[in-house]
Order: sequence, then structure tokens, then C-alpha cells
Amino acid sequence: MLDEIRPPGQSRAMRGIGKHPCDPTDVIHEAYRIEGIRAEECRAIFFDWALGLDAGLDPVAAAKTLHADLAGKNPDHPMSGLLAEASLGVTPGKRRSGRRGRRS
Repeated sequence: MLDEIRPPGQSRAMRGIGKHPCDPTDVIHEAYRIEGIRAEECRAIFFDWALGLDAGLDPVAAAKTLHADLAGKNPDHPMSGLLAEASLGVTPGKRRSGRRGRRS
């Protein structure tokens, strides 16, 4: 098919054609296709995905959507765990000031 013709060395993800609106570069989808992938590798892929998100897209909502769409078919995949954790959101820690903040 003409759609699959691309310059040598250029993957589908590099062309920016994503199958999922929350994964425009297809890196999360491709991680699920890699057999034997470890959690460390999934973490690197996840951070690449998160850093590449459009500014208007909420990362927590995107992680929830991807988890709902992809993790059900692959519950034991390391990326499923990362997406589940990311979908919970992050609350920033409370910084102490003064002497208590300088103590270890």
C-alpha cells in the first residue's frame, strides 16, 4: 500500500501517524507490541510519550484513556502498570521551609 511507503530508517512513529488520539506518535501502542519488554524500558517510552504530548492535552486524562483502551487486553504488561499509576495523577509534596526543611 502507498500509505506504508516511507523513507528508509523512518518508522511509523517518526511520521507522527498515531492510531490513538492520546498517543499521536504511537509509542505506547508500539510498546505493547514488543515481546519481553521490561518495566525500565516501558518507563523510558512512557516519559518520551509524556514529554511529546501537546500542551493542551491533560496527561492524566490521556493516561486514563490509554489505560482503559489498552490495558484490558494486556493486564500483565509492564506498560499497563505504568499507565494505571499515571492515571492516578501526582500530588506535589509539601515543602517545608526554615530549619525543618534543611534537616535530613
